[in-house]
Amino acid sequence: QVQLVESGGGLVQAGGSLRLSCAASGRTFSTYAMGWFRQAPGKERKFVAAISWSDSSTYYADSVKGRFTISRDNAKNTVYLQMNSLKPEDTAVYYCAAILHPLTSWPAYEEYEYDYWGQGTQVTVSS
Repeated sequence: QVQLVESGGGLVQAGGSLRLSCAASGRTFSTYAMGWFRQAPGKERKFVAAISWSDSSTYYADSVKGRFTISRDNAKNTVYLQMNSLKPEDTAVYYCAAILHPLTSWPAYEEYEYDYWGQGTQVTVSS
């Protein structure tokens, strides 16, 4: 079992920045990759970014490329999402997720590829 706890969400003006954190506990030694997804009101949850645990390779959705950066701190079992130049359309609940089985493909940007999920943190960007 792995527990994922997100933090760092909040209200920010357009153009501002936030850094989300996702702290993992439990069977973290079996982590192969972690990712961030988001769900806007009335819409499906969508992929945002992912990072491989083996070589720290990263992958981003086109909508956030160049503005968001995913990173990890192995010692803290934490993954981060630095979000810059935020737009109102970035408003959503942000979820982190973990893959605890050997990757069959990379990048992993489908929900079904992830084994564990956090509870989500709200990000609201005002115009």
